[in-house]
Amino acid sequence: MKRRSNHPSLPKISPDPYQHSPMTASAATGGPSHEVPTEHRRGVVPERYFRWRSGEITRLEAFCDVVFGFAITLLVVSLEVPHTYGELMADMRGFIPFALCFTQLVLIWRVHYKFSRRFGLEDSYTVSLNLVLLFLVLFFVYPLKFVSTLVFSQLTGSDMAQGVGRSEASSLMRIYAAGFVAVFTLFALMYVHAYRLRNALGLSPVEALETRFAIQENAITVAVGAISLALAFEYP
Repeated sequence: MKRRSNHPSLPKISPDPYQHSPMTASAATGGPSHEVPTEHRRGVVPERYFRWRSGEITRLEAFCDVVFGFAITLLVVSLEVPHTYGELMADMRGFIPFALCFTQLVLIWRVHYKFSRRFGLEDSYTVSLNLVLLFLVLFFVYPLKFVSTLVFSQLTGSDMAQGVGRSEASSLMRIYAAGFVAVFTLFALMYVHAYRLRNALGLSPVEALETRFAIQENAITVAVGAISLALAFEYP
């Protein structure tokens, strides 16, 4: 007569697919490897309804990241360590304009990062658009910093606004608006190009819809910048 155990049976724990070793059984036998892509491993959270088609970081993405990092370096308040209390306070007064410029550059980088991860395009047209984008980012770093410092001049105690008249301020707004329009026009063109290649990329209906939404979002942003540019010309 068998004795029945009084201990409840433990539930079976399903193996975690993310904890498998890189050399799976199929790979060891020469079969196809089903290793989870880098973007879909635990610890990296991609978009839920959009499959990221880019694999490892490419040379184009690495080059773009370096340029964005260099642009942020150009925004640093001062490259020299302050030697007096007055110099330190002068540098601290530039913190708010620096934070504003830093936030705008990070937002632009985030849009670029999402596009690169979503589609992984590196054809000549996409590379050309990326190079123009990087040129604009570097070219408009100092105008962006100047405008941000001018806007917060009264708050930071800077006397920069005293030497800028109404006409000069209008010209600065035109430069800023023109750069804003140009950057997001490039993003809109990138998404239009990706949408045209939706069949070749194998976009699902949901992904194609997300791509159209991205085109519309960037087009609306361009329209807002164009209105600001027109107002700057209307009221010099």
